Amino acid sequence: MERVALFIDGANVYAAAKRLGWNFDHRKILEHFASIGRLYNAFYYTAVPYPMDDKQKRFIDALTYMGYTVRTKPLRELTDTETGETHRRANLDIELVTDLLSTIDLYDTAILLTGDGDFERPAEVLRSKGKRIVVASIPEMTSYELRNAADEYVDLKDIRAAVERPGYRLPSEMRGSEAKPYYMQTPGFEGQPEEETPSSTEWQDR
Repeated sequence: MERVALFIDGANVYAAAKRLGWNFDHRKILEHFASIGRLYNAFYYTAVPYPMDDKQKRFIDALTYMGYTVRTKPLRELTDTETGETHRRANLDIELVTDLLSTIDLYDTAILLTGDGDFERPAEVLRSKGKRIVVASIPEMTSYELRNAADEYVDLKDIRAAVERPGYRLPSEMRGSEAKPYYMQTPGFEGQPEEETPSSTEWQDR
């Protein structure tokens, strides 16, 4: 049976949910993609405030209980010298790529829930070593380079019935404005609602 590993870019998935206007059920995501084969592991990457608040801790604990291996990084405060504005940022690309490469012998297919073009080259390396790469996101948030590097692309809108968290809606960023490709936009906010997702609002480096 095909061995599957799941790698979820938490900030990217939440930004997709905001754009779509409906939220994801992380347990359903796990079950849906695990059905492809034998799940080796599921990794979830997210930034956290320091100190971590109770709501954030509950979310991390819930993911762990579901079966995810959660990678976190504290938010860093950065001040724009020109405007004086302070933003909190964190980037977990290195952590994701490290897990992709260090566990390469343990899976046959890597499923990446992200549209970030920074993962194009790691995807190409994995394919050169005989691994199958599946990218799952929404087209307007997926870089052309990453989509081109994948063996298969899954539009999250097409699997809504299987992965949606029913009864909860997020304000869609699509309403009243023209959609732009993700790689042409500034990074989205990561702030996620009640128990299913982190409570903090933050900027993520891309």
